[in-house]
Amino acid sequence: MRNAFAKAMTTLAEEYPELVLLSGDIGNRLFDEFKAHHADRFYNCGVAEANMTSVAAGLAMSGLKPVTYTIASFNTLRCLEQIKIDVCYQKLPVIIVGVGAGLSYGELGPTHHTCEDISLLGSFPNMHVVCPGDAIEARLALRAAIELGKPVYLRLGKKNEPLIHEHDPDFEIGKAISIKDGRDICLLSTGNVLPVAVEVIKDLERKGINAALVSMHTVKPLDHDFLTNALETYKMISTIEEHSLIGGLGDAVSRWQYEHSLLKPVELLKFGCPDRFMNMSHTQDDARLLWGITAEQISEQLFEKWQTQC
Repeated sequence: MRNAFAKAMTTLAEEYPELVLLSGDIGNRLFDEFKAHHADRFYNCGVAEANMTSVAAGLAMSGLKPVTYTIASFNTLRCLEQIKIDVCYQKLPVIIVGVGAGLSYGELGPTHHTCEDISLLGSFPNMHVVCPGDAIEARLALRAAIELGKPVYLRLGKKNEPLIHEHDPDFEIGKAISIKDGRDICLLSTGNVLPVAVEVIKDLERKGINAALVSMHTVKPLDHDFLTNALETYKMISTIEEHSLIGGLGDAVSRWQYEHSLLKPVELLKFGCPDRFMNMSHTQDDARLLWGITAEQISEQLFEKWQTQC
């Protein structure tokens, strides 16, 4: 995803002369092309992420469109006060890009794990939380965030994630993207676990379950129209995310269902990171296995639940 983001930044900078990029001392070679064409619009702010956020707010108040970029745990948890007061309170068009979200940097331990960011930033008024599922969605999400002109948190994976979309889908912040239609179960995926969700769908198909798959790339605001239809259509809905089960997509869907009085008996199964730290270093795949968010583990639980209901 990060390569697609860097390429999109370079392309969009031609279209938007007010677009500027701030880096927290990472991605220097990644942005060589951007700097070659727009050297005066690239700022390496060093390992000072809170300051970078405030600088971005100042640039936005001067009429520019700033994008901040660094590792997700550093671009969110270290900057919460600046994001809240400098960006969200003033409704500034700052795009906060967190790369390597979730367990992407699994080997580097809890300092680099980012499983709380959706919950924290989603609690701020005026913030939009967008979690692309592949590189194509990442590219489209960046353009959509620029055009929105409001605070946006863009939550990216790391690199080498497989492409899910063959062609550019219609992308709009707050509108879900249907990947596959189905009649039995509806699986809602957000962020870099979309390839896992695709494998879940295939495994369920082999077990005789016809499941729908949706990329719920925007966690805030949720797609009200889609959720209304889904909760009226399916007996079972499942969310999958590489984020804490507290405050993530699953929680948002549960809260939305309650607040809109849609208490129809729909089974909602939520898959994500448990409420504990991962104290050892693991690869991303091993970390997912440890916390039960692999395709095999998810499809098996969904299949067992489906059998008891139907």
